[in-house]
Amino acid sequence: MMLARGLTIREAREGLDKGQFSAVELCKHYFQKIKTENKKLNAFISLNEEEALESARLTDQRIKKGSIKSILDGVPLAIKDNLCQKGRKTTAGSQILQNYVAPYDATVVRLLKEAGAIILGKTNLDEFAMGSSTENSYFGPSKNPWDLTRVSGGSSGGSAVAVAADLCVAALGSDTGGSIRQPASFCGVVGLKPTYGAVSRFGLIAMASSFDQIGPLSKNVFDSAVLLSFISQKDPLDATSVGLKWPKGAFLQGLKNPRKIKVGLIKESFGEGLDEKVKAILFKAIEILKDADVELIEVSLPHLNYALAAYYVIMPAEVSSNLARYDGIRYGLSRLSEERKEEVTLEEVYSLNRALGFGQEVKRRIMLGTYLLSAGYYEAFYKKAQKIRRLFTEDFLKAFSTVDFLISPVSPSVAFKLGEKTKDPLLMYLSDIYTVPVNPAGLPAISLPCGFADNLPVGLQIIASHFEDYSLLQFSQFLENLLKGRL
Repeated sequence: MMLARGLTIREAREGLDKGQFSAVELCKHYFQKIKTENKKLNAFISLNEEEALESARLTDQRIKKGSIKSILDGVPLAIKDNLCQKGRKTTAGSQILQNYVAPYDATVVRLLKEAGAIILGKTNLDEFAMGSSTENSYFGPSKNPWDLTRVSGGSSGGSAVAVAADLCVAALGSDTGGSIRQPASFCGVVGLKPTYGAVSRFGLIAMASSFDQIGPLSKNVFDSAVLLSFISQKDPLDATSVGLKWPKGAFLQGLKNPRKIKVGLIKESFGEGLDEKVKAILFKAIEILKDADVELIEVSLPHLNYALAAYYVIMPAEVSSNLARYDGIRYGLSRLSEERKEEVTLEEVYSLNRALGFGQEVKRRIMLGTYLLSAGYYEAFYKKAQKIRRLFTEDFLKAFSTVDFLISPVSPSVAFKLGEKTKDPLLMYLSDIYTVPVNPAGLPAISLPCGFADNLPVGLQIIASHFEDYSLLQFSQFLENLLKGRL
């Protein structure tokens, strides 16, 4: 199934400003397309038609007056359904929140609205962002638009599908261990995980708070840069928010006179376990970089092999803490009838609501996290994992003292078949082996489409040092331009 690329942010802006179409016409075009395509793709959980069309009408008025708010004014976007939007259902892909209506906007949603962007709807995800395929969603899996028998990746699978299938111009997702980059790779779009703290997490339904970061999925690097420039503001509502400083008046135009760039190839990422066809595609892109006079050296990160194990100790512990709030009393699913309410204890209320409201993967991680935090196991597992986290973070920082960027695969394979890994959680977890280390280290990273294996997209991961997001985007656009016409 070949896909039409559709409009980028810049093309949508130009079309609106030149009167080639109105914001209302553009909005209606996407809603019509969603209603036709979403039945088979399952990218969207809910649509925001009435509010979106009203926002589009206001954009058209501003265009007539010559007073648009920004480059995003009137541009139709989608957001992952773990981001709160005032007055709209925010389900996190879970039965326990299927009827939860957010009373406020997440900071990123507020910033997009203030810029005039139009939010078409909320996209599908693995329940509470836990998964690598979007097969854990209570609302069913999103399908890969390149092959409907394959997964979209996860947990931001719905956002990746929406962008790849041109059901929106661009989208937001969240990334805890690769949840933007891996679906971006599987669906052939650009996926950016910013530096931890660059984007406010206020209004993001938490999974693992020390790893979670919101970021864009888009059709090219420029669009990711535009979105990040709007959402990366320091926020007093998030204690971990730092924001990003952008060069004054400079949007990404590419590297006009690039300095000598030194790129490290992570030795541990190109060994056993990487599909040979994927490896061949990645090395073609690497050869193109070499031909462009980019210096490439092999870099070893000796503690990287322990990153996945450390992640799957720390992350469930944070999940256990964060999801303790869902009890069906203050908010969420409640399965008790009026007749039974006098007959059960509080503990039984919690147990019944959580047993029925959470899916299998969420329960698995809550139970594992609770065990790891219990007396006698905290020191043996959780504390040790945090020490290992520091060791491989130091490996990254040491590497960045000698190179500008690091390169690795995004995933060991192309998108796998639906149902292929659902019965083996460990096999599913290994899908994130190359993306996971970036999150505990708090680094920015991007998945850039670099070719096809078996007619399915392959992504290349580029990693930068802390708060070098702008440099990462510049280098990514440089490589994107080199790859044009060669994919």
